Amino acid sequence: MDKEKALIKLFEDWAGEKHTEFYPLPPSGSYREYFRIKSKSKTAIGVYNADEKENKAFVTFTEHFLNKGLNVPEIFARDLKKNIYLEEDLGDITLFSFLTAVRKNGDFPEEVFEVYKRALEILPRFQIEAAKDLDYSVCYPRAKFDRQSMMWDLNYFKYYFLKLARISFEEQALENDFNEFVDYLLSAKDDYFLYRDFQSRNIMLKNNTPYFIDYQGGRKGALQYDVASLLYDAKADVPQVIRNELLRHYLKRLGDFVEVNEREFVELYYGYVLIRIMQACGAYGFRGFYEKKEHFLKSIPYALENIRWLLENIELPVKIPALRKALSEATNSQRLKKFAVKKREYKLKITVYSFSYRKGIPQDSSGNGGGFVFDCRGILNPGRYEHYKLLTGNDEEVIDFLENKTNVKEFLNNAFALVDMTVENYIKRKFTHLFVGFGCTGGQHRSVYCANQLAEHLRNNFNVNVELIHRELD
Repeated sequence: MDKEKALIKLFEDWAGEKHTEFYPLPPSGSYREYFRIKSKSKTAIGVYNADEKENKAFVTFTEHFLNKGLNVPEIFARDLKKNIYLEEDLGDITLFSFLTAVRKNGDFPEEVFEVYKRALEILPRFQIEAAKDLDYSVCYPRAKFDRQSMMWDLNYFKYYFLKLARISFEEQALENDFNEFVDYLLSAKDDYFLYRDFQSRNIMLKNNTPYFIDYQGGRKGALQYDVASLLYDAKADVPQVIRNELLRHYLKRLGDFVEVNEREFVELYYGYVLIRIMQACGAYGFRGFYEKKEHFLKSIPYALENIRWLLENIELPVKIPALRKALSEATNSQRLKKFAVKKREYKLKITVYSFSYRKGIPQDSSGNGGGFVFDCRGILNPGRYEHYKLLTGNDEEVIDFLENKTNVKEFLNNAFALVDMTVENYIKRKFTHLFVGFGCTGGQHRSVYCANQLAEHLRNNFNVNVELIHRELD
């Protein structure tokens, strides 16, 4: 039984109802696969993850956090022998997507600032309250953010970012600096729960309330790391003055749980900011340079700007000359600067699909999710008539049939109005991609015609790039 069938069976057994919808969610930075599954009255997110130990960590942590009253997704059902489980559907709004939607001209809106504050108020509950009786034996791949974990991250940065970006460095000198840097970081108290990936895409907003996901990499560690993860989250691009204010807010809240020496905390904090940015750069390099997933490369300019700020404004009390030299070269690399130029170049790309519902709704290859899917099956189908069966929506006879014997023009006028409104909004907000799909029974007649019409309409009315894909014909 493949994973899709297994997830549907798990859902229907839990829901007591037949599923009515099943479709994949956009891929994230991990290899986990997510599906939204719905029935008449219930909805859930189905998860497939081939990593058994990671599944065990996530399920165990989730049950523990729920017992502590923390906002995490409930696990509805599981079959860990098949590497699948169902979790609560928290919707599609992340803190990052909320920030992107309301941000204008690079500002940091007050309503976003308030959500960040709420998230940081809750963070100590994970780090301290939930840490007290957590089962650390399920942590994966290690139970602590210790020397080994830190060296993994630093070498990840070295081999997947510096090497692939062609930044020169002296291997032994850099290795010596890594060890000095780790010694410094390990001077922080590290008996707290370290969330590991506490960033804006892992904070969901449901009814304007923060919920937290993707903590399966959690382990024991220092308090500073998670705050650094959120405030120096690359593409969120939080202004430095806001970072400083949010850090002070977190420290004030942290004082309700433990005694805090703010000077010592902040001194070590910037070291954890640096290792977190380096870990993220390693991920961008692996996903972007190595796996050729270009949208990960778009985060590099933001990460480099954060590194530049650290080099110019923070003097860490540890001697790491080879590392500083490599970081400085990275921020000035001509190869990496091209990503900064691309970041400023902007033209909305709209991908228009025709497809057959029999083969499923196409995935948005940009990784952004969202967009429109229009169901053309309410339009009279030319394919029902023998004369048109071997023709497609590209043929004049089918076009004539649709335009003169169906309500397709009214259908398209409504679709154009919705898409136009979004295109105008996306252009103003400098979004980079929009997905629009037209589906019908076979993906041959109605959907092809409608996709053609929308593509022509967009090219005639907007300064955008239009990609037209007839999936079943192609």
